[in-house]
Amino acid sequence: MRTRYYLQNSRKQLLLLFFLFASLGAQAQKDHPSDIEKGAKLKNRVSLPFIIVPQFFSKSWEDRTNTQHIELHYKREISKKATLGVKFATWQLFQPMGITWWDGLLDKIETKSEFYPGHLRERGLGITYQRTIWKDLFVTVEVLPLFKTYLDMDRKKIGNGFKLYNSFHLGYHFSFGKNKQFFIEPQVHSQFWVFDTKTPESFKVLDDKWRNYFLFEPNIYIGVKI
Repeated sequence: MRTRYYLQNSRKQLLLLFFLFASLGAQAQKDHPSDIEKGAKLKNRVSLPFIIVPQFFSKSWEDRTNTQHIELHYKREISKKATLGVKFATWQLFQPMGITWWDGLLDKIETKSEFYPGHLRERGLGITYQRTIWKDLFVTVEVLPLFKTYLDMDRKKIGNGFKLYNSFHLGYHFSFGKNKQFFIEPQVHSQFWVFDTKTPESFKVLDDKWRNYFLFEPNIYIGVKI
């Protein structure tokens, strides 16, 4: 029940933050035109997903189900409607990523029935392309090569591998502040991965039971333009 409580609490925090920034974003649309012109000169963006914040407060960093997720984005506006950027990410998995919502994801976390015999640590540096398709509605494509490290229950390395992780996002960009320098991007994304290599047999037997994609994950990104 403890794990489910943390997940439900995190979702509540995401919803509260969404409504807060949505109201701020709506207010930002009323800013003076001179402020908008100043904001237009801010071509660089730095952002991170808010979902990584609760992990620092809701459980121990060494908790079995703490994903130790760190992610940072840097993007540069290359036109009025498009940005190109880089993404750094690292996380650890305690069960296969391909267990979707309709597979009973939360129940499997609760029962620990699909837990790895250790952890999978992944880290990588990739590229992102974001394009506005209507007003501030946007789509994003991200390609992230990941280098994998497999750890046993004693945190000893038992293998390395490689994975190509790809994600597709649909979201809305709200900007606010005097110079439109702050922004929030509520979005939903889906991801799939290929070239998943050198997986130890004890991990592979679990991965093979599930998909190589995950659909409809909600998220909120917060950031600043510089």
